[in-house]
Amino acid sequence: MISNITFELLNKYYNINKKSVLEISKKLKCSQGRVNYWLDRYRIEKRSISEAIYIKNNPKGDPFKFTSPKNIEEAKLFGLGLGLYWGEGNKANKNTVRIGNSDPALLRRFIEFLEKFFKINKTDLKFHLHIFTDIDLNEAKSFWIRELRIKESQMYKPTITKSGSLGTYRNKSKYGVLTIYYGNTKLRDTIIRMLPL
Repeated sequence: MISNITFELLNKYYNINKKSVLEISKKLKCSQGRVNYWLDRYRIEKRSISEAIYIKNNPKGDPFKFTSPKNIEEAKLFGLGLGLYWGEGNKANKNTVRIGNSDPALLRRFIEFLEKFFKINKTDLKFHLHIFTDIDLNEAKSFWIRELRIKESQMYKPTITKSGSLGTYRNKSKYGVLTIYYGNTKLRDTIIRMLPL
């Protein structure tokens, strides 16, 4: 058991290697209370619960990396992606990047935006389909899988709403509305900070 934990050791485990208090206590064969005592003694700022959860869910670090546009064409795509999220995205949710629409071309461009400038892995995206009872579910799923070149395993259980008086909206959503989900708090916050709000 280590009675006196050095600053260098604690800084290495907690700040550099991003180990939790529990993980450090096990490694050093001491109590969590002792680890917390030395963190406080050295005035090492404790992580918030949300930050600790993020690190636990992303042990290898951020699953994305921002890259700035390098030319006019990339700048146009970047501006388009931000505009789509500003206009169509769900900005209220603090844990995921979400954008829903009935136009596959629009969603393809947003995916391209995420892949190009944030280097996300497309297979990490999830999708939720919302259709009405007078739309064929299998046909709608096949349409989106084909149009966005995604796998069925990436799709959540769909929401099916009883058809009513749809008006002209029905003509715009022949295959329902699809929402893209990318679950990462930091990426969501990064994009929000880029918006001219």
